[in-house]
Amino acid sequence: MIFSRSAMEFQDFILIAACSLGFISLCKTFIRFVKWVWVSFFRPAKNLNEYGSWALVTGSTDGIGKALAFELASKGINLDLVGRSSSKLEATSNEIQEKFAGKVDVKGIVIDLAKFSGEEISNMVEEGIKGLDVGILINNAGMGSPYPMFLHEVESEVLESLMRVNMDAATWVTRAVLPGMLQKKKGAIVNIGSGSSMAVPAFPLGTVYASTKAYLAMFSRCISLEYQQHGIDVQCQVPLYVATKMIRGFNTASLFTPSPEMYSKASIQCIGYEHICTPYWLHSVQWFLIQRLPDALLNWYLFQFFLKISKRRMESYYKYDVSSVNH
Repeated sequence: MIFSRSAMEFQDFILIAACSLGFISLCKTFIRFVKWVWVSFFRPAKNLNEYGSWALVTGSTDGIGKALAFELASKGINLDLVGRSSSKLEATSNEIQEKFAGKVDVKGIVIDLAKFSGEEISNMVEEGIKGLDVGILINNAGMGSPYPMFLHEVESEVLESLMRVNMDAATWVTRAVLPGMLQKKKGAIVNIGSGSSMAVPAFPLGTVYASTKAYLAMFSRCISLEYQQHGIDVQCQVPLYVATKMIRGFNTASLFTPSPEMYSKASIQCIGYEHICTPYWLHSVQWFLIQRLPDALLNWYLFQFFLKISKRRMESYYKYDVSSVNH
């Protein structure tokens, strides 16, 4: 009788413990959901003008970089734009000044990030920002392979350019801007990463691109710890697909593929908050769903998906090549 009562008490204890753990887990899930809703839809953006009157934006003549430049200008922040084409920089500058009717100043720094050494890039940026109160740096310049391909198929020049633009340039540009931020004890650095390096377990046939973007995430984490005590907010934004020229096959805006303008509005809202974030709310939903899938399934699907794209690309190339010879 005593043994039976003890067994029942133990079973009751197990039941209560299981219910308690379930309740705690449910509460944590609910709190995370409420926090996500707050961050995605209701949290106010920081006053970016408090960081400084100028923003330096790399890769600013197309896609996300250009949209971010317009969004920053709408907040009354002056722009120092970095691009490799002087004509594109001039066109972008004129567009911004026309739209905002002289409310912001716009300068340009012409640098081909794929061709200059890190020290040369740093010196050119230092010269280009001399005398400016640069409070925000957005390292947006990025480069991808022409199409999905195996590592041994990537041409040496393309491989070198990928690493220079995606890693070296961001590192040296950041190094050039930091002294000014340290002097005034405030600033914001935003590195535009990629879901290819974090949202999925692997990114086959896009190996170098994803790996360089993974570098940006770790780079951001490290310098965030180094400089947060000096009032400098460092963030790596991790978008999934955005409808830009760089993403072939995904250059038309859709539900989960926002236009650069849509993404830039979400991006601006997040500056100064989390160290790693996914600004566009549907990207965060997509990421949540992806992480519920087994790694083996994701790896298989992505490999097959990009392999098909690669094969179609090669077939169209050879067809074009033969056609051009015949004519």
